[in-house]
Amino acid sequence: MPRKAPATPLPFVATKGKGTLKLHALTAKDCAAWLKKAPAATRQRAEQANFTARPGQVLALYDDKGHLISVLAGVNSPLQLFDLAAASEALARSLSEKTLKGAVFEIDGVKAAELEKACIGWGLAAYRFDSYKGGKKNSAFPKLLWPAGVKKNAVEAHIESASLIRTLINIPANDMGPDELEDAAKTLAGAEGLTIRVIRDKDLLKHNFPMIHAVGKGSTRRPRLIDMHWGNTRHPKITLVGKGVCFDTGGLDIKPPAAMYTMKKDMGGAAHVLGLALLIIRYKLPVRLRVLIPAVENSISGDSYRPSDVLDSRKGLTVEVGDTDAEGRLILADALALACEEKPALLVNFATLTGAARVALGVEIPVIFSNNEKLAFTLKDIGMANDDPLWPLPLWQPYRKEMASDIADLSSTGVGKAGAITAALFLESFVDPKVDWVHIDLYAWDHGGKPGRTKGGTEMASRALFAYLQNRFGKK
Repeated sequence: MPRKAPATPLPFVATKGKGTLKLHALTAKDCAAWLKKAPAATRQRAEQANFTARPGQVLALYDDKGHLISVLAGVNSPLQLFDLAAASEALARSLSEKTLKGAVFEIDGVKAAELEKACIGWGLAAYRFDSYKGGKKNSAFPKLLWPAGVKKNAVEAHIESASLIRTLINIPANDMGPDELEDAAKTLAGAEGLTIRVIRDKDLLKHNFPMIHAVGKGSTRRPRLIDMHWGNTRHPKITLVGKGVCFDTGGLDIKPPAAMYTMKKDMGGAAHVLGLALLIIRYKLPVRLRVLIPAVENSISGDSYRPSDVLDSRKGLTVEVGDTDAEGRLILADALALACEEKPALLVNFATLTGAARVALGVEIPVIFSNNEKLAFTLKDIGMANDDPLWPLPLWQPYRKEMASDIADLSSTGVGKAGAITAALFLESFVDPKVDWVHIDLYAWDHGGKPGRTKGGTEMASRALFAYLQNRFGKK
């Protein structure tokens, strides 16, 4: 892991102590009945605070000496992933550091089937990326007593996966270039038992990855393809491909400053496939996993690729460069072509690919495309059920005419207005139609203000994809 990476938060304790306090989770529907049975002082305090158990509403209860005795937390029905994150964050803000260090809470009112979700949300609320800040840091956070019956390893795997994704995206580009992204992949490989091979720089041309090399050759931080494997070769092959543009200036079609500021997150696709790989391995899913990350920096120099250049590709198609700021699809295309050569049962790529996807669905909902329409809508339903939304857009084939080139097999950008769709159609050109393929165009960034999700890099669609893989390939 690159320097200054924060530790994964695991704010849980295994043993109930004398000072353990109740955390009562209440829905708006059940609130009035619960308060009716509560002591008069509790009812009075709830009335004064207008506490009606709206989701996210938190009420701390104290005795007559000012000691905290319990907490009420409004939650959804059914409970959502980050419902208790609101309570943990409210307590972290309101309690003193001394109180926080000894505070342990025991959940009450959450159904057994929802406890794992509640614990994951609680843990993710403790995530902070403050390693680059000086001075004393208040690392105290309210701790939760592990509920009986909860699979601790599963909760910890989800928290570690999400924290890995967030941290890799949050690390600034001066500490997260292709070298450091490779180091992060090697760290994961060493810890979780993956094999790893890396093809670097001019060896990319030798091994027929011309578009990965073309995009990255303008930077002193040399391009590479990271190739990782895990699992039994007899199991179904699952391949994950993640866009690893460690910083995107836009190349010679340079971005304006406002658009460039967050471009450290342009390797968010790579972060997601590493985080998802961690989950797959920790759960020991019976699959043969492959992870491909084309890692580059899209920089500007005398060796940068140019608009109107014609590039060769691994698949054999020639591509006219329409815009050097549409670099992600080029490196993904070579990786997708490689992935299809072994005919995986499922091929999924994650990429912070287009602003058009954000225009279509905003920053909170990733766009999903698939050459299997039933698969796309299945993932949409699973995402909604797991508080990890996705929404399908069509691979509208008539738009292919807009990607024609006068001098090459296709243009990298085309001339139409449906930018998310034409980008997906471009990628589809490099995918074997016999392979089930999913393309996720995501933002990978949160502007802050929501419980459990601090401002900065954030996981999107990884829990939905994992739930799908678990349903489809998990042990029955």
